Amino acid sequence: MTANTPQITDDPLYRLLREGAVEEFNSRRASGETCNLVGCDFRTLDLRKLDAKGLDLRDCYFRQADLRGVDFSETNLEGASINAAKISGAYFPKALSAEEITLSLTHGTRMRYR
Repeated sequence: MTANTPQITDDPLYRLLREGAVEEFNSRRASGETCNLVGCDFRTLDLRKLDAKGLDLRDCYFRQADLRGVDFSETNLEGASINAAKISGAYFPKALSAEEITLSLTHGTRMRYR
């Protein structure tokens, strides 16, 4: 996958998120199942109940996704884009500055860690 092209993959856990089964995704991850979400397309998805702890979401595309209340504080978001996403109440990693988050939210830039 390239950083410029968000992908829709066949990963079973990614498919659950695409289908709106966020709670089942969380449950299966909690039971030890792994997934590869790097560079995936999450455009317009409702991810409000996502347990993002420990996820590698590098280069993901979250345009207009609903991320309200998601705790990304222990998530790798390097190179991710959140253009026009709903982020009220979301926690972001300390390594992401408010400016990076704002630029990504308003202009779709990819977030860079300091």
